[in-house]
Amino acid sequence: MTLFYIFVPEYNIKRMKFVSLGSGSSGNCYLLQSGETSILLDAGISTRTLKKHLKELDISLEDDVAAVFITHDHADHIKAVGTIACECGKTIYATRLVHEGIACNRCLKIEVPANRMAYVEKGKTVEVGNFRVTPFDVPHDSRDCVGYVVEADDVRFCLITDVGHVTDTIREQVGLANYLVLEANHDINMLQMGKYSPYLKERISSDQGHLNNEQAVNLIAEYATPQLRHVWLCHLSEENNHPVLARKTAEAVLRQHGIIPGVDFDLDVLKRKTPSEFYSLS
Repeated sequence: MTLFYIFVPEYNIKRMKFVSLGSGSSGNCYLLQSGETSILLDAGISTRTLKKHLKELDISLEDDVAAVFITHDHADHIKAVGTIACECGKTIYATRLVHEGIACNRCLKIEVPANRMAYVEKGKTVEVGNFRVTPFDVPHDSRDCVGYVVEADDVRFCLITDVGHVTDTIREQVGLANYLVLEANHDINMLQMGKYSPYLKERISSDQGHLNNEQAVNLIAEYATPQLRHVWLCHLSEENNHPVLARKTAEAVLRQHGIIPGVDFDLDVLKRKTPSEFYSLS
């Protein structure tokens, strides 16, 4: 009897993976993995919580995470950077202005030492393991703020959070993305009718504040291309938004533009304090 062996090539062995470990004013932290390389985007949750969530994914902060990239210097994005840098020996990547803001932020119990600081520049790519990471400008009322494009395994992942207003650069990045994490911070009516002070309401809704649900989804509807495969709405306000409301608003606006979530691309809303599914980005 003649035996025939069929060789099946193993495509996409090193698929990029993504998980949200926290998304909102209580703390933001996202992990990307490609092959043996893992990186964090923001580190605004406690080190203890971060380690716990990573352990559940069989990932070690000390052994497996190569670096941390920071979007801006507000506390809900940097809470753990000092500990991660000093106790875990990780390099913290940020713009020079963001590093200056981190050094001045009183929420940090441990400062990031100079030998653990690495500087990124908007529009210039940094390579860490399998990843190519490129920051771009995002308007927000922090010392400085960037979004990140992360490329690996023929995938283009884009994180855009804490956005005061939509710029041409942001529109371009949405148009190029395969996978997109985008801020949908508040519902306009909930913010205006809520208990926040007039000053805080004005700050949030200003062109240096945060995107509301309609702004975020209109951006997607107008500039997404057929190469967009999955969108996650992030950084929802606990007081001025709700996951069900954000999703319903998104579905309604997208359908008005002839876009059907779940058909044209997948759509999810990230939770504030609970890790998401560990997504494989093919």
